[in-house]
Amino acid sequence: MKTVYVFAAFAPLVGAILAGLFGHRLGRTGAHRAAIAGVAVSFLASIWVFVDVLGGNTFDGTLYQWASVGGISMEIGFLIDTLTATMMCVVTFVSLMVHIYTIGYMADDPGYQRFFAYISLFTFSMMMLVMANNFLQLFFGWEAVGLVSYLLIGFWYTKESAIHANLKAFLVNRVGDFGFILGIGLVLAYFGSLDYQQVFDAAPSLASTQINLWGATQWSLLTVTCICLFIGAMGKSAQFPLHVWLPDSMEGPTPISALIHAATMVTAGIFMVARMSPLFELSDTALGFVIVIGAITALFMGFLGIVQNDIKRVVAYSTLSQLGYMTVALGASAYSVAIFHLMTHAFFKALLFLGAGSVIIGMHHDQDMRNMGGLARYMPITWITSLIGTLALVGTPFFAGFYSKESIIEAAHLANVPGAQFAYWAVLIGVFVTSFYSFRMYFLVFHGKPRWDEPGGHGHDDPHAFDDHPADEHHGLAPGQKPHESPSVVTVPLILLAIPSVIIGAIAIGPMLAGGYFEGVIHVDAASHPAMTEIREAYHGWLAMALHGFQTVPFWLMIAGAVTAWFFYLVAPVVPATIKRLAGPVYTLLDQKYYLDRFNEVVFAAGARLLGRGLWKGGDQALIDGVAVNGSARLVGWGAGVVRLLQTGRINNYAITMIVGVAVLLMFVVWPLLAR
Repeated sequence: MKTVYVFAAFAPLVGAILAGLFGHRLGRTGAHRAAIAGVAVSFLASIWVFVDVLGGNTFDGTLYQWASVGGISMEIGFLIDTLTATMMCVVTFVSLMVHIYTIGYMADDPGYQRFFAYISLFTFSMMMLVMANNFLQLFFGWEAVGLVSYLLIGFWYTKESAIHANLKAFLVNRVGDFGFILGIGLVLAYFGSLDYQQVFDAAPSLASTQINLWGATQWSLLTVTCICLFIGAMGKSAQFPLHVWLPDSMEGPTPISALIHAATMVTAGIFMVARMSPLFELSDTALGFVIVIGAITALFMGFLGIVQNDIKRVVAYSTLSQLGYMTVALGASAYSVAIFHLMTHAFFKALLFLGAGSVIIGMHHDQDMRNMGGLARYMPITWITSLIGTLALVGTPFFAGFYSKESIIEAAHLANVPGAQFAYWAVLIGVFVTSFYSFRMYFLVFHGKPRWDEPGGHGHDDPHAFDDHPADEHHGLAPGQKPHESPSVVTVPLILLAIPSVIIGAIAIGPMLAGGYFEGVIHVDAASHPAMTEIREAYHGWLAMALHGFQTVPFWLMIAGAVTAWFFYLVAPVVPATIKRLAGPVYTLLDQKYYLDRFNEVVFAAGARLLGRGLWKGGDQALIDGVAVNGSARLVGWGAGVVRLLQTGRINNYAITMIVGVAVLLMFVVWPLLAR
């Protein structure tokens, strides 16, 4: 099976090399065939691995040793178990759909081959991350997905906004990665190994270990280590306050929005915390920190989705909110629930992103929802698949998202870690918020009066409207032009993603939550954290759970959000404008994204510039140039001026100087003799 593991991990890398280095020779068709073939091989190998793991065959071993330093072995190896196999299948399937979709979406882009090389390289990086059996390889994959996401977000490097967005993503992730590498450093320093299993085995013996960070205050080693590792997850998985990069990353092409923000990069942090469950289970403080951060992200990022007019940004803030839900599950020690929602979310969120991209194609790359309306008639496949994605996202019973979201809400309700009650109310209120902004987008785009031919549209002069396809000279529908359904290379991936968005929840909930699917892989201290035990006891099958869902509070909150959106945007569209006018300060706060970007600019960016200016003026100009360089030059000049007074060029002056010198010398020699 080692050969299959290698094919699963490295086939996308081969495709990326062929498309990137030889794309000009292969041509556009050859490049996308090579990239798609690489990901297809990886997907088939992942399915093979998944079936093999279900048969009871796991693997934890080394491919080769990279280095050995001070007795610490640095290796490249694979850990293949149910968690890894699940992630492999999700990543490669969504990536394959995105690759196929890209043929249609990027058909006119001059960077066609380069884009396929990037997304294949991204898939390889993510596979190395999820298949790692040690912290070194985990960090390699972690940084590689960050690097490739930088390249993809700034793919259209002639757009100033895209360059700002990819720099922002890169810098914010470096903040999180600083905490992440500190956590890995603590693991290496105190556990003496980078291998997962060795670290997990040693963790209980170090549970009571205290360390000094500063002063005489004692800190739990595992608490500090877990929080540092989670800070890395806050960056990658866009948790408050390190979430600010993700909405701006919509500047990249839509396919990478689906790839990065549905199943891959942003879920890396969720996967990492679940993998580190043996460590997190030993620190209630760390779990409390995790659940509070997740709750803040789930609720307050959802509020921001309400005021967005760009279709991709609504889906982006939805991603932020759903990542918060997953993080809440992690903090409640319901790691399997978090992975379950990660999987269901990957399908329906990729569907929504690609559906948004299909709408953008049909609207000739106009992304402002205020210029849409009535598209269900013109884009039936995009309409019905987007409706399926929306129903899954809001948690409609029998759809995939219902099973995972309902389980998260229940886990938060049953959790006993600090902050659990706050998290419960946050995710409960978040159900209404999610339903409202999701159906707001759905009704504005697909129903109501068509607005694309109205004079004075918003698409071209509104500062919040974003240009998603600079290769085209014209954006938006021309007068008299109507929207159109996307080509089959776009709609077929939508249909294939819509299927699991409906059925995967019912199929997977039994093994993942009530069965032993993650037994021996995810570790939960049931005595201290009983949420999962109680969820299992209350589970009586997917059908009973869905039928019971019609009687729960989350269901009626979801209905309330949908009805409110229907009334506001189809029945009485004057109401939102009135509310906006009456709630001016609140709307401004949301429109400015809680002023976090402004805070970062004023405090961190301006502070860094001020520090740099101080080092430049005080350190470089004053100290180095003024004292060290110019000061030494002036000192030499002054010394030379003094010496020049003695160098007159007159022999009689030199003779007198010599006589005086000899006299002084004799005085020092003779005077002691006379003194005797």
